[in-house]
Amino acid sequence: QVRLEESGGGLVQAGESLRLSCADSKRTFSNNAVGWFRQAPGKEREFVAAISWNGGSTSYADSAKGRFTISRDRDRNTVYLQMNSLKPEDTAVYYCAAFRRPYYSRDIGPNYWGQGTQVTVSS
Repeated sequence: QVRLEESGGGLVQAGESLRLSCADSKRTFSNNAVGWFRQAPGKEREFVAAISWNGGSTSYADSAKGRFTISRDRDRNTVYLQMNSLKPEDTAVYYCAAFRRPYYSRDIGPNYWGQGTQVTVSS
């Protein structure tokens, strides 16, 4: 049973923007940290960004800093990833994932995954 659903991916040109959404429609993870991960063909899945249960703390991969912004709307039960200045190397399937803890830290991994949304950035 899928409890997280990503949307908002698409095909854009380098330098353009996309906003991804992750809907926790059953309100399962309202007290959990949520992160965004991505996986490009032939590469391992990698961390992109994470946000605490209340949206008060955020973390970013070096590749995302200054370009991507993660946010959380608790009333709408949705986590967003605003991606600006997109580069071809950002092309990947993007997944949202929930952690068992309310705050993200580097020593924990996600436990609950969405199905992913494709982001393709052309040069």
